[in-house]
Amino acid sequence: MRSTRATAAVARLKTRSGSENYSMVRMTNGLFYLTTMKEDGTSEKLNAPLEMDEFVTFVNGYGPQTPKRISKLDVAFEKQLLKKT
Repeated sequence: MRSTRATAAVARLKTRSGSENYSMVRMTNGLFYLTTMKEDGTSEKLNAPLEMDEFVTFVNGYGPQTPKRISKLDVAFEKQLLKKT
């Protein structure tokens, strides 16, 4: 099983949070969990071991989220919808 998706999810989390303290652990049975490095040098396990798809979903929802981009056209369309109701 390839873990590229899981690795990419952790890389996105590091970018969103601005912290390099997150890492992924892959167990011998193919399950994944997320860890973070504490200030005292120990690592903290942040979730129970998960299948890859569940792990990617967990990591994508963990930490700060990037705001969704909204274009001027989207704003104008929403204003038109509000005027009609």
